[in-house]
Amino acid sequence: MYRSNGNFEAYATPLRPEGVDGKKAYFVGSGLAGLAGATFLIRDAGMSGDQITIYEELALPGGSMDGIFDEHKGFIVRGGREMEAHFETLWDLFRSVPSLENEGQSVLDDMYHIHKTNPSTNPNRATEHQGQRIPAQKDLTLTPQAVKELIGLALTREVDLQDKKIDEVFGEEFFQSHFWLYWATMFAFEPWASAMEMRRYILRFVHHISTLADLTSLRLTQYNQYESLILPLVENLKNHGVTFVYNAEVNNILVDVTNGTKVATRIELTRDGTPETVELTENDLVFVTNGSITESSTYGDNDTPAPIETDNGSSWKLWKKLAAQDPAFGKPEKFCENIPDANWTISATVTLTDDKIAPYIEKLTGRDPRDGKIVSGGPISFADSSWLYGFSMSRQPHFKAQDPQKELVVWLYGLFSDKPGDYVKKTIRECTGAELCAEFLYHLGVPVDEIDDLAHNSASTVPCNMPYITSYFMPRALGDRPDVVPEGSKNLAFLGNFAETPVDTVFTTEYSVRTAMEAVYELLNVDRGVPEVFASSFDVRVLLSALYYLNDRKKLSELKLPFLERQIGKAALHKVKDTYLEEILQAANLV
Repeated sequence: MYRSNGNFEAYATPLRPEGVDGKKAYFVGSGLAGLAGATFLIRDAGMSGDQITIYEELALPGGSMDGIFDEHKGFIVRGGREMEAHFETLWDLFRSVPSLENEGQSVLDDMYHIHKTNPSTNPNRATEHQGQRIPAQKDLTLTPQAVKELIGLALTREVDLQDKKIDEVFGEEFFQSHFWLYWATMFAFEPWASAMEMRRYILRFVHHISTLADLTSLRLTQYNQYESLILPLVENLKNHGVTFVYNAEVNNILVDVTNGTKVATRIELTRDGTPETVELTENDLVFVTNGSITESSTYGDNDTPAPIETDNGSSWKLWKKLAAQDPAFGKPEKFCENIPDANWTISATVTLTDDKIAPYIEKLTGRDPRDGKIVSGGPISFADSSWLYGFSMSRQPHFKAQDPQKELVVWLYGLFSDKPGDYVKKTIRECTGAELCAEFLYHLGVPVDEIDDLAHNSASTVPCNMPYITSYFMPRALGDRPDVVPEGSKNLAFLGNFAETPVDTVFTTEYSVRTAMEAVYELLNVDRGVPEVFASSFDVRVLLSALYYLNDRKKLSELKLPFLERQIGKAALHKVKDTYLEEILQAANLV
């Protein structure tokens, strides 16, 4: 497996690798990574779909990318993944997946056309004092010290950030900035999270520093991501003969680790309550999505909090059994144990059932929620919320089954689960659906004497508790995540955001698809390059633009640098006058 850039290989169809005939492939987990891996096996490795089996412990596919209508509870989304133009492997995948909406188009075509018609923008990124825009909303408000710390982290080697937390590399000035408010609420970072992962995010998304306040970088689906992305993948795989086995819990995978190699020899599972085994040879490939951020999810309703589930769940148990067989299979306990209380665990889906709440959303966003266009364009955060509460409202209808003239769907989440709310004096975990809605209405600016009535009678809210939702970000060291294809592995690979691929960032659809492509290409020696991670941190134009926005759109001459640096800066500016370098600085608005 090798990585490439440019479009020479992007449009190439690789030759069918030797030895594909006679091979079988088994996937543990039908989330995006597993579905992508099966698609790449068929598209790029030439494997017949009828030789591929996907095991899923739930009764439906999709993993953490969900969106369902429950006849008892209503519409439910646990969350949504933010996407951008430089998700190189994601778009490589969906260019070849047929659309379910428009005959003759791909899923990528669907997203491209809707983005061109209705691009994402966020009209009011953060508010305070019950619906008032925060001051200087377009500014990142980083002090010179905070900028220095940010640049310092970017320049630090990963090996020097092992097991370090974000709050160990930044001071209080940084956490008081709009940059941190926008960054944390967009990506779900907590102060205790991995400084190593924070560094990767800075380097990976440096080209989006200029858009943190308006989120124009986002690419959003027409409907929820289950209907817009997962269902087309599943339908395409079924059309190729792939077998889906639901209600199948994989309990263990036995691996022979003798003689310096690693060969999966048996899959042990429970299917519909009945134990089964699948005997494997080196010719049979096994792809495991290890760990899950939505394992042990529970749901409440308008009158009941979501129960707190303490069991690790089958995906974590399987990873622990694998890790016990070889150190190269990672350390799952680093991610699923000792998660701090001050973290995000609760999201909620609010269905507005009449016209009484929508005007407050329209007042905050300046947009009509029923016109079929983007409403919030990503998260709108309540900066003074003790939960660091926020909401996102996508295009309506968000579900195909939804009538937007009668129902509107809003998604809520709060990053701090250990503090009482500002209106509801409970922690977010203790709240019923109606109480979660009431806290939302309070920060939205609804008059206090109307809040409880509207929360109970004008909306139906489904809380969801996800005990592992922030486990991707747990502080980690090198080797805590297994390589996509561990050294010496002949037929076993790991997929998803708990597998290790260099440079890219977890909690993204891109990471899931990238690991799937790397696994397939490595195990089957597919002669086509995996697109490299977008190298924005090596682009001087991007870096200069980031410098401009990190300092709230100041020219170089305005920056408060130490005396010596300031004099050197003036001399340098004189030297570049009337040169190409001056043009670059002008393009970045620095001179």
